[in-house]
Amino acid sequence: MTANSSAQIGIKAQEMIKDGFLTMDKDSLALLLRELGHPYYEKRAEYIIEARKYSRIFDIVSHFRDERLAREWLARNIKGIGYKEASHFLRNVGYKNVAIIDRHIIRAMVKYGLIENAPKSLTRKKYIELEKMLEKIAKDAELTLAELDLYLWYMETGKVLK
Repeated sequence: MTANSSAQIGIKAQEMIKDGFLTMDKDSLALLLRELGHPYYEKRAEYIIEARKYSRIFDIVSHFRDERLAREWLARNIKGIGYKEASHFLRNVGYKNVAIIDRHIIRAMVKYGLIENAPKSLTRKKYIELEKMLEKIAKDAELTLAELDLYLWYMETGKVLK
């Protein structure tokens, strides 16, 4: 829900739609997403409907020994999911060593001199490069990537949403 949208819209959608993510038809889902203010409500509804074919997604990703391989699988197989969203999903089901790199994290990386400028686009290669920088900092600080990017996100937004 948060690809090209805000975390707040994602949370509102989750609270409002609940099991409808599994049961609603595409048009009804798109209408609710539109009412919530999601900028790509039609496409997002289409991706949600298509993702239903992976009804046991947790079982699939839990078979990977390395959470980064699980993320790679998600990004390659679930339409509309990139590295940030795949990392977020893995975080929500208990994995801690993938980073959720969004505009807030990138802004913090620029602010604290980790990178000179925010990248114009976040390709797979660039995402992994940034994540490796964060991984070194997390290791030095004896934190997981989950803890580090939450701290950075909070420092930029002043919020912890979940």
